[in-house]
Amino acid sequence: MSLIRAEIDALEDSPIVDVWRLGYGDPTVIPMFAGEPDLATPDFICEAAAQAMKDGKTFYTPNRGVSEMRRALIDYNRSVYNVELPENRIALTASGMAAVMLIAQATVKPGDNVVAITPSWPNIMRAMQINGADVREVAMTAGNNGWQLDLDAVFAACDDNTRVIYTASPGNPTGWMITEEEARRMLAFARERNIAILSDEVYHRTVYDRSAAFSFLQIAEPNDPVFVVNSFSKAWAMTGWRLGWIVYPEGCVSAFEKLIQFNTSGAPEFLQAGAIAALRHGEDFVAHFASRCGAAREIVNDRLARMPRVRNIPSKGAFYAMFEVDGVTDTMQFCKRAVTEAKIGMAPGIAFGKGAEKAIRLCYAKSTDLITEAMNRLEAYVETYEEK
Repeated sequence: MSLIRAEIDALEDSPIVDVWRLGYGDPTVIPMFAGEPDLATPDFICEAAAQAMKDGKTFYTPNRGVSEMRRALIDYNRSVYNVELPENRIALTASGMAAVMLIAQATVKPGDNVVAITPSWPNIMRAMQINGADVREVAMTAGNNGWQLDLDAVFAACDDNTRVIYTASPGNPTGWMITEEEARRMLAFARERNIAILSDEVYHRTVYDRSAAFSFLQIAEPNDPVFVVNSFSKAWAMTGWRLGWIVYPEGCVSAFEKLIQFNTSGAPEFLQAGAIAALRHGEDFVAHFASRCGAAREIVNDRLARMPRVRNIPSKGAFYAMFEVDGVTDTMQFCKRAVTEAKIGMAPGIAFGKGAEKAIRLCYAKSTDLITEAMNRLEAYVETYEEK
């Protein structure tokens, strides 16, 4: 008999990782499969962490982060969203993914189900499955104006065993952004049915028509069933730091204190020093990063529009392009061969659930020179590509 639960053995590996493994460590591959920028973490953040280490801040920390860390998160949310959060509704976590896993542990059990708006990052759905929940995918549709959500379909997928509705805005991989009207409708439904909303807002600062995307925090009351997940990874180029945060409803502090205690105990204080510096002194970098992504986005959209076999699906936020190639039905084969034949790394649409089966995702959080070269390679690859 296996020592590992059958449910864990049965979990599918991420197709993104399958492709990434082919190109990892090859300097000739332009890496656009993973969702991270090609910028190293800014010096002022690294220096704050290094100084904290020198100052001896290498001991255990409070589960939800040191008090200065929590205050910095409260100040940040006030500045960006004009919301006032009490200290007991916020927790630092060991990555945005860890935040999702904590919410899954807190909300679902075997026999429950989670309704997920797809296409979406696959790790979210795996976290729910690890904790025993069934995942029901509700696919958006891709049109000439981007991705469209049918909220009535989301509501119809819910039943008496639904514990969570998962949404991401700006979305990975779609770049879709929820409107305030859609968010208010979803929140009213969740209140009525006592269903939690898990709002993934990791890309909240990577938008191109405003300084920050709309947040559920702007409309939710303190006792509403809303869990907002965020991360330092994207806007501050801190993917390797593995730091995120949760804002949860009032009355949940004890549960998350315990869950963090039994999962990671807490994040290292010297890393928190870097995160505090990011929040307090990072606005210039955040604006620079969004502008840089915007310039790359223009190149990608322009080049994809000129490729005869390609249908580009417009996005509103985040730093991904999703496109379809005429004649391509196996996106995994397309992406694997792209790594070896064209030396470009992309992610297959099958990784992101319903609605993305024929699409390919690329991350354009790169320099304009690198993106231009990637588009040159992609154009040549698409021109002659045939499925085998």
